[in-house]
Amino acid sequence: MQLLESGEMYLETIYVLSKSKNYVRSIDIANYTGYSKPSISRAVNLLKDNGYIKIDDDGHITLEQSGLDVATRIFERHTLLTKLLCSIGVSDQTASADACKIEHVISNETFDKLKEYIEKK
Repeated sequence: MQLLESGEMYLETIYVLSKSKNYVRSIDIANYTGYSKPSISRAVNLLKDNGYIKIDDDGHITLEQSGLDVATRIFERHTLLTKLLCSIGVSDQTASADACKIEHVISNETFDKLKEYIEKK
């Protein structure tokens, strides 16, 4: 299944939340994103049905390997793009918001070249 931007965002959110919490629940995602509980429930079920996450009997959400792969890729893109935009004078808040948009549409080739360029500096 080809993930849409929203699916990538949910996986990245689960990844980010899991770095600071012992477990992630749908309500945590709703609180973090500001989206409604029904929207989160629908998205979580789609991600589960497509093998990106698993949900235990207590409602704790964990990333499957495929979900972790997507989440870490998107998180890396977000982090690097935010850093790049801040380095050219964009405010932190704007840089993060713009990086969030760019991270889903930038090609692998362009991202890899940007990463290479930044790492040389």
